[in-house]
Amino acid sequence: MQRTPMTQTVDLVFGDALIIVDMQNDFLPGGSLAVVGSDRIIPVINAYIAKFRMQDRPIITTRDWHPSDHDSFVKQGGPWPAHCIAGSNGAEFSSALRLPETATIVSTGIDKTAEGYSAFAETSLHTYLERAGIKRLFVCGVATDYCVLQTVLDALRLHYRVFLLQDAIKPVNVDPDDGENAINTMLANGAELLTLDRIS
Repeated sequence: MQRTPMTQTVDLVFGDALIIVDMQNDFLPGGSLAVVGSDRIIPVINAYIAKFRMQDRPIITTRDWHPSDHDSFVKQGGPWPAHCIAGSNGAEFSSALRLPETATIVSTGIDKTAEGYSAFAETSLHTYLERAGIKRLFVCGVATDYCVLQTVLDALRLHYRVFLLQDAIKPVNVDPDDGENAINTMLANGAELLTLDRIS
């Protein structure tokens, strides 16, 4: 299991796509479910966006898009404060994120009874990727130990090659080691660590 980022350079080619997970206001400092340090990865994500735009590769961004009575919320007996309610400011993408107008948006967690952690859960993402001829996914965003983790694991199960962008993810860390454990799980299942300086 490779625990350090690869040293060889990865060239972006046809069949590659960038997936940006849940860079929404409620997960940023001041949000209802803020991920510590999530604002600090935005410049790195913007640099990845620039690289993918330069090569005309698809950019996909996911968003939690919950009903106000989602079962994961504390009021309904779930573990999380209300967050990313569809149409709210908290559900909007960070204004600092330089998303192109051509980015594909995938909404998750629409069903009030389903967690919707994975970008593939109850969405048409896999169909979209297949039709676009995508074989390799480059995944970043928040949170490492929840939506990033489950998106990566589902992508691997669907036989995509997955690069986890180590310099552009942040964990919730409900327990202190959750983020590190999530990375180890993704690597054990076949994901590969990559950083910005290794992409050309």
